[in-house]
Amino acid sequence: METENDLKTAQGAGEESEIPEINFDEFTIPTYDEWKNEVITALKGGNFDKQMFTDTYEGITLNPIYRMEDTESLTQCKTYPGQQSELRGVHSAGYLSKLWTIAQKIDGKTAEEANAMQKRELLKGSTAIAFNLDTATSKGLDADMAEDGTVSDCGVSLSTLKDLEIVLDGIKFDEIELALYAGASNTALLGNIAAVAEKKGISLSKLHGAVAADPIGEWIADGKLPRPLDEYYDEMAHTISWADKNTPALRTVLIDADVYHDGGANDIQEVAYAMSEAVDYIKAMKLRGVSVDAFAKHVRFHFSVGANFFMEIAKLRAVKMLWAQVIEAFDGKEESKKINLFVSTSSFTQTVFDPYVNLLRAATQSFSAVIGGMDGMYVKPFDHVIRPSDEFSRRIARNIQIMMQSEFNFTQTVDPVGGSWYVEPLTEEFATKAWKKFQEVESEGGLALNLKNGKVQEAVNVVLEKRFSNLAKRKDRAVGNNMYPNMTEELLTAPEVDFNKIKADRLAELNENAHRRDQKLVDAALKVVAEYDSNEKYDLVDIAKDALLAGATMGEITEALNDGAAPITVAPIKPHRWTERFEEMRKRTEDFKKKTGENVTVFLANMGPIPQHKGRADFVTSFMQVAEFDVELNNGFPTVEEAVDAAIASKRDIAIVCSTDATYPELAPAVCKGIKAKNPKMKVFLAGAPSAELKELCEAAGFDDYISVKSNCYETLTRMQKERGMF
Repeated sequence: METENDLKTAQGAGEESEIPEINFDEFTIPTYDEWKNEVITALKGGNFDKQMFTDTYEGITLNPIYRMEDTESLTQCKTYPGQQSELRGVHSAGYLSKLWTIAQKIDGKTAEEANAMQKRELLKGSTAIAFNLDTATSKGLDADMAEDGTVSDCGVSLSTLKDLEIVLDGIKFDEIELALYAGASNTALLGNIAAVAEKKGISLSKLHGAVAADPIGEWIADGKLPRPLDEYYDEMAHTISWADKNTPALRTVLIDADVYHDGGANDIQEVAYAMSEAVDYIKAMKLRGVSVDAFAKHVRFHFSVGANFFMEIAKLRAVKMLWAQVIEAFDGKEESKKINLFVSTSSFTQTVFDPYVNLLRAATQSFSAVIGGMDGMYVKPFDHVIRPSDEFSRRIARNIQIMMQSEFNFTQTVDPVGGSWYVEPLTEEFATKAWKKFQEVESEGGLALNLKNGKVQEAVNVVLEKRFSNLAKRKDRAVGNNMYPNMTEELLTAPEVDFNKIKADRLAELNENAHRRDQKLVDAALKVVAEYDSNEKYDLVDIAKDALLAGATMGEITEALNDGAAPITVAPIKPHRWTERFEEMRKRTEDFKKKTGENVTVFLANMGPIPQHKGRADFVTSFMQVAEFDVELNNGFPTVEEAVDAAIASKRDIAIVCSTDATYPELAPAVCKGIKAKNPKMKVFLAGAPSAELKELCEAAGFDDYISVKSNCYETLTRMQKERGMF
């Protein structure tokens, strides 16, 4: 082993020498203009402003470079975590003091299945009780009241005290956080939980988490509510007051921005509409004697985290600032400014084709959530939009969170992007724009009024159509869908579920409950529910609990609450996914192939050696395979005559000429003329966007279309399907 003296001897034959101190004095710090000039040179004539700035759906333009100077005027980022604006997180020690809740939802369809799945999740690392209710239950309907297809469709059907006892059997729900969403009304579910707790001798004061309702969210998602919002506000005041008295750590109100996210809204809209909904609720509660601090203590916000990594971080940081500002405007206490924020990975960005890419999407989205700061998260399984989750998909989704908490050291840094030259200005601009949008909604009467007049729906739809347009033109890329399709893929299959049997079993269980109970006692209890006094703020949940203990069902309780009310309707914001149109298009081809054995068939008229045509041949092959068209490949043809003969012999629907811009004037018109002369019905396309001069030659030769990076992929392929008779 060499010693320090050996090194000195080797360096200077016995003379001592020191390693010089390293500095960067020889380098000058470039100015922005100097950097810009170097970039312009590197672009070789490209337009700096068009190529180096990125426009987002939020109306925020991302700069090509961010510098220290970009943060000098900002003050919020210089505060401490857990203080003032809450930008840097509501907990001063971040995840060091409290890990976020792993709230993995389960979708068991029977009470027994839900119980087994919930126990499994808790055993394997989830830290919350989070089971889905089916559509019927979330609408306040028992199985015998519900339409076909809504019973046990996406979760468990709950009606009786016995049902919930089975779901919670063997689960210490007073020790584990609850993360349950009931729909527009949560009185029946809260009453049922209180009834189970009473039977088990569990103190309500130990319950924590959320058993929440969001009437405005349900109204806009479904398009209707069975009674006016004021009646839901009365109920909300009761649940908040009951929780404040009996379960101070339980949240009973949810403000869920998923309806906007899944409708295609941008992040600014999501946050602004969520804040406006919160203000509608705060005002309604104040009229009913519930303080802003009581409301803040019992409300939870929920956002989905999308695909724009840094924008989502900015969103979650900005929403903390905006909530603190709202509370300050209502003279709330400092503690009320600390938002309770849960998130999910995005359903909007999940795809049916190439679904394992959804794992990558979930990983980056959950990473954004952790960096942005939240209190709980649900990572949706990669097959979430395809089928009920299985053990494998649930395990992978759950483990993403577990690894982030235990292996990646994400919990060790408080506000890891604090001071970032990029994220801090982005957060500031996001917060400013979201607050402006929020003020705009408020100046027009608040969220509920804007929903009634359709302004919110229209604004969300504008963004949705822009997303669809950018995907159609492949400005946005969805791997495996509008780009790089996997032609050997076999779609995931959903297991057969005997919904008729499940519903029949539910009807039998309801019938058994009806025979077992004292109907007069139930009728009396339901009458008390229907005639509850909205001014007695602590009574309603206890009234519902007593009715359930007497044998009433959750559906009957909700029906009693709805008794005599007039429904209200609104134009809904329907859920979408960004790739749904491409999936529908590809499915159309698959169905046509199964029915007829035929397809749109494409021949590549590749001209010259492989280097001459390969780039464009690969491009148009991938372009056509997006719709699963049959493309015949080859290594190129040395002459026009050979290309024409091969195209005719292929008996394909379409020939696409592939070569270079330099060779096109000589080759492309000749190939097209040759094909059209022998088979006028065969369509001929050119790979690439021709110059004006070349296009004139191509038009004269009879070309039918051009396929280039500027083409609208969706419209082009859909037109070809229609011409082929697929629809």
